Amino acid sequence: MLRVLSPGPLCTLQDLGREGYQHQGVPVSGAMDATACEIANRLLGNPPDAAAIEITAGGAVFEALAPCVVAITGADLGAMLNGHPLPLWTSLFVRAGQRIEFEGRRASGARAYLALAGGIEAPIVLGSRSTCLPGGFGGLAGRALHEGDVICAGRSEHDDARIAGRAWPSPPDYAPLVRLLPGPQANWFDMEALTAQPWRVSATSNRIGLRLEGQPLGQHTTRDVASFGVFTGVIQVPPDGQPILLMADAQPTGGYPVVAVAIRADLHRAAQLLPGDAFRFTWTTQEDAVANWRDLRTVIQHPIEDDEGTRLAAAAHS
Repeated sequence: MLRVLSPGPLCTLQDLGREGYQHQGVPVSGAMDATACEIANRLLGNPPDAAAIEITAGGAVFEALAPCVVAITGADLGAMLNGHPLPLWTSLFVRAGQRIEFEGRRASGARAYLALAGGIEAPIVLGSRSTCLPGGFGGLAGRALHEGDVICAGRSEHDDARIAGRAWPSPPDYAPLVRLLPGPQANWFDMEALTAQPWRVSATSNRIGLRLEGQPLGQHTTRDVASFGVFTGVIQVPPDGQPILLMADAQPTGGYPVVAVAIRADLHRAAQLLPGDAFRFTWTTQEDAVANWRDLRTVIQHPIEDDEGTRLAAAAHS
């Protein structure tokens, strides 16, 4: 059980999202970096779709109201336990009264995930505990976390002594490169500019989409587009020629041309970008996209081996 002492710029409860309701206008939502969220839960023996706290850009502070086992994955946001550095991608026992603080990003990365053994208790809305900020539902009353909120864990089926100190063997690759497949309106634009230059994330970006700044894409046609279904990873181009990479809270339909789609295996990379960060696009093939997704799933499903020495060291450090 944790009390929120400071939520930082943005903290929400997220799981792997709510698929199957886009036809009713409901975004999928869920963790921006679903890979990091799932691995945090795996370290604790939770179901892969358990909810965790998504912490954006640092600044969040939590107090343990009861002993618990936690895992922190994703970006290095300067996680500290009572003033001592907390290891990422490792489960750790936290005593009642101790504070977990995220001081701020160390080098790169945008979002960290704080999971609790037993998962986080929150009402299930349309099959998910995820916070849908645009719709104002899910998570904790459909909003970001506030100072004073209490986050409760479910009942863990595992012995704390056996899950504290687990370390993830190989974190995912967060290279600033996102691979693409062509979209239905790709031939409407000068696509060379999409991959020939780095793109910078605009300050107007959010969980709905990353607005990108760079040399605008030249358009060969000015035809209108009727609204059609879109999803996370779609790259839309509005009239100003500056692409928008749709993310977890993206609307289910859109009326801008779609020039490309980021492959699912690289969405965790895009999720770790903050305003001002630069990255590049490159083209790939359908076959490679499938292979890359299988490779990422192999990383996520890697078996976890208990290491008694690591576990004892983690317990002693706490």
